[in-house]
Amino acid sequence: MLHDYTSTTAADVARVTGEAIGRANAIIDDIVAVDGERTIANTLLPLNEAAATIMEGYGQGAFMARVHPDASVRLAATEEEEKLNKWGIDVVFRPDLYAALSSFEGTSPDMTPEQARLLEFWMRDFRRAGHELEEAEQAELKQLKQRLVELEVAFAANVDAYTDYIEVTREELDGLPDSFIEALKPGDRDGTYRVTLDYPDLYPFLQNATNRAKREELFRKKHTSVVPENRPLLEEALTLRRRIAALIGYESWAHHSMDVKMADPDRVERFYADLVPRLKEKVRSEHDKMRRMLLDEYGTDDLHQWDVSYYSTRIRREEYGIDPYAVAEYFPLEAVVDGMLDITAEMFGLTYSRVEPTGAWHPDVYLFEIKNAADGQHLAYFYMDLFPREGKFGHAAAFDLVAGHTNLDGEDIRPVAAMVANFTKPTAGTPSLLRHDEVLTLFHEFGHILHQTVTRAETVRFSGANTEWDFVEAPSQIMEHWTWEPEVLGRFSRHYQTGEPLPENIVASLVAARDVNIAASNLRQAYFGILDLLLHDASDDRDLDALDREAYEVNELPFPEGTFFLASFGHVMGGYDAGYYGYLWSRVFGDDMYSRFQEDGVLDPQVGRDYRRVILEQGGTKDADDLLREFLGREPNNQAFLRNLGL
Repeated sequence: MLHDYTSTTAADVARVTGEAIGRANAIIDDIVAVDGERTIANTLLPLNEAAATIMEGYGQGAFMARVHPDASVRLAATEEEEKLNKWGIDVVFRPDLYAALSSFEGTSPDMTPEQARLLEFWMRDFRRAGHELEEAEQAELKQLKQRLVELEVAFAANVDAYTDYIEVTREELDGLPDSFIEALKPGDRDGTYRVTLDYPDLYPFLQNATNRAKREELFRKKHTSVVPENRPLLEEALTLRRRIAALIGYESWAHHSMDVKMADPDRVERFYADLVPRLKEKVRSEHDKMRRMLLDEYGTDDLHQWDVSYYSTRIRREEYGIDPYAVAEYFPLEAVVDGMLDITAEMFGLTYSRVEPTGAWHPDVYLFEIKNAADGQHLAYFYMDLFPREGKFGHAAAFDLVAGHTNLDGEDIRPVAAMVANFTKPTAGTPSLLRHDEVLTLFHEFGHILHQTVTRAETVRFSGANTEWDFVEAPSQIMEHWTWEPEVLGRFSRHYQTGEPLPENIVASLVAARDVNIAASNLRQAYFGILDLLLHDASDDRDLDALDREAYEVNELPFPEGTFFLASFGHVMGGYDAGYYGYLWSRVFGDDMYSRFQEDGVLDPQVGRDYRRVILEQGGTKDADDLLREFLGREPNNQAFLRNLGL
């Protein structure tokens, strides 16, 4: 039964969270109170039920902090999210639960592999909660972790709530099409417009505006946002993380964080040490070309970050004939969504249907049901909340609302998930038209949705995308590849006025232009990951500006003085701390997996069924390395990744 969000109030959010925590605590109390033999049924499986209860509370309550149009509801949801996160800390610090699980460990030989893995992971949680520490040290550890939750929740709330813009004249919008300008809100002065920091404004302006000074102004506005509010939160969080790691006996927070991931700090450093010099060698020719263009256009060759997207767009337009707004006319949102669903249905053996009414939190939200094509079995529901609005989560992400699992009564509880994005909104005369980079984002996030929804895991802990954190992006990045395949683009590109498909010559040019400034874009990803590692290494020196400057050097561009983008870098406080390397790291595996599609046919349903069965359905029930070997039939390697980078 789907939750009805249409009349959600702040009081509702508090109520569902309180009820979820109350039910979960009662389940834990019952585990502790077992008198007699401990079994899978009375000790291990109830842990799964408690996790499912907390997840449901998040989906009905705290998730509203990301999407609800009412600011009071978002505020209440932020407060409740903190409570749920603290519950997750409290439960592994309970000495009575630790004693119960310890007495059960090793006494039940009849566990399934997934159940044994669940017990193993819980015991690891207890170790990381410091149950082997002295009482005073464990009390400090718990206090530090609870405070860290407060900081992380407040940081994210500040980012989501922040709004700002630059004001431009019509002349300063040169390079942008009428459709973009018509969607802008009026500025404070007559005849001016607001260009906000929202993605549908930010990226097109940086990519297309010929006014270099205004591009720089917008870039700096974005990279100096939320600094007074969030810099002290980040600084305190880094101090707490370093102390937490030391208490448990880790060399650094990076070692603590990666202890539960595929990689370790040494492997990641070697990964960057091998990749970055190759990219730097390649980026020099890219920068030289852009500097020549910059000199011709503006009389200077002082290239900066706010020039890179602009010249990447110009090169695609002038050398490959790719005008992103002309191409967008062939990608009306509805057609792209329908095409994406048709292709994935065919590939993975699924069927989709729109559900009305949605019962969602906003009228713009779509709701879909997924069924298994072979037998019509219900698999999941997912929401799509695709357009920006004030106070909404400002990026693109997929959220679990109900985790797929088997409950205590043996019932198969199917998942509910939500995709949240910020694509260009339709206007009175024009539907939402997606630039190709937005099509890529849509496919990327839908990769997460598929991972979350077709799961066959029995436990919440391993359901869907609950894999190692540095593998979680691989199933989404593999989806990006389909947005570059001519036979795939031809399936859903339709001009919003004429219905004509994207011409073959434009498809060919689009694909050919894929690698324009590829080294520059990947070095920027490396910069984020390297900075994240510097923030979380074993050093006591935490001069954040100096660390930012040190990491920025990989871009081979001048540092943008006076900026502090870390204040709005939500990933560093939102689960990717000492883990941002995972975007490039997991791309290695996404590219490797996609190589099997390339070998057997990019739309080969048999490969698609294998991918669904091995990767999507098994989720986190096995180590990612084992899943990769099972799907590939060999040891994974980085050859496809390097080849796709032109290296």
